[in-house]
Amino acid sequence: MKYPIGIQNFGEVRRDGYAYVDKTALMYKMVSEGKYYFLSRPRRFGKSLLLSTLEAFFQGERELFLGLAVERLETEWVKHPILHLDLNVKKYESGDDLYKILNRHLEKWEEAYDSPYGERDLEERFLQVVECAYRKTGKRVVILVDEYDKPMLQAIGNEELQAEYRATLKAFYGVLKSCDRYIRFAFLTGVTKLGKVSVFSDLNNLEDLSYLPQYSSICGISEDEMRQLFDDEVGLLAEANNMTKEECYNRLQKDFDGYHFCIPCKGMYNPFSLLNTLKNKVFRDYWFETGTPSFLVYQLKKTCYPLENMTTEELSTDTLNSIDIMDQNPLPLLYQSGYLTLKSYDEEFDSYMLGFPNREVEQGFIKYLLPFYTPKTYQKSTFAVSQFIKDVRNGDAEGFMHRLQDFFAGGDYQVVGNTEKYFQNTLYVFFRLLGFYVNVERHRPTPAVQSRHQLPDRRQAD
Repeated sequence: MKYPIGIQNFGEVRRDGYAYVDKTALMYKMVSEGKYYFLSRPRRFGKSLLLSTLEAFFQGERELFLGLAVERLETEWVKHPILHLDLNVKKYESGDDLYKILNRHLEKWEEAYDSPYGERDLEERFLQVVECAYRKTGKRVVILVDEYDKPMLQAIGNEELQAEYRATLKAFYGVLKSCDRYIRFAFLTGVTKLGKVSVFSDLNNLEDLSYLPQYSSICGISEDEMRQLFDDEVGLLAEANNMTKEECYNRLQKDFDGYHFCIPCKGMYNPFSLLNTLKNKVFRDYWFETGTPSFLVYQLKKTCYPLENMTTEELSTDTLNSIDIMDQNPLPLLYQSGYLTLKSYDEEFDSYMLGFPNREVEQGFIKYLLPFYTPKTYQKSTFAVSQFIKDVRNGDAEGFMHRLQDFFAGGDYQVVGNTEKYFQNTLYVFFRLLGFYVNVERHRPTPAVQSRHQLPDRRQAD
């Protein structure tokens, strides 16, 4: 089997015989029932491939869809002009970086559709390109935007640059509303949902699919899809790792399953980690190794957020749906970036409880946090969590305590205010790496909230 790892072009996947999980029935439901959509999903979850699939569909490339669900559903296969904006291909460090990539796309479109407005502002040029594309082809325009929020995410920590990006993107995306009569379909994807007070404040006609049950499986791979399409491959993986097939399924589930985008709905596998594991026949943290969540750690430390609250704090739907409050609460950003997922829902108060989706994310994130909460003088020493674990297993309590004392020797002895919270977060990270689930200085018990929608934790305890 050929695995489409790193391949985000639908035409290449289909022409070159790569494995493809058919999502075209959901795609057709979307394009036939509405016009303006937004979808947020974690990185490497299949958003770019979905946009490429939509592009092929609106180009009328029927031959690419032979044998897929949409072949039986679509009858017209009309070719539309397509404006595909990919913001994932640039590193954004200055205001000029965003201008350059928008200008590059606009110049290409202006040439293709004879739009002579290159001296105007970016949003005016975009508006004119849409109108010219419609008038030249006689068909309404399809607009696809991939990773619309990447400039904003890369500017976290730089308020001035964020404000500049926000103003530029707000005006640019506002064109979608101004050009409604020329647009057949518009679809924006990203990691996060920047709330109504920022980028989308003028674009209130987008339908957000991110939490809708009927679209919960539009990206990612479900348990049923894995067993139907990759059962033989799971057998080979099990054989390579001296496991039974069912043991292998359980390990895959524990390591890579567990993403929930609504409640109740089935969990979804991270496709990047799953496909890499099946291809390489080796269990590793593939998704986490491809990107470091430095901007998340920045927000955790900036807000002095108590780490033990990540999986015990309830968030309202409105709070969860926006990262505009990230300077007060970083949890929505952690959720939308894929490091936390929905675990339970309280209907009475319209609130969610979050948790880590699987072992890959939990272990990877906790390990990544450790250097940021470790005394700097100690980071250069021979510290290793494995040594603490060996002390516990060997019953060497005295050795464990001496090692722990050495660990904290480089820290500040004053544990008050923010320094106290830093100390508590260090203890939390340290003991979670040891496999202990701890409450740090919890003065009174938190009453358990009984929810009618509680997702079972299918991961087995180590």
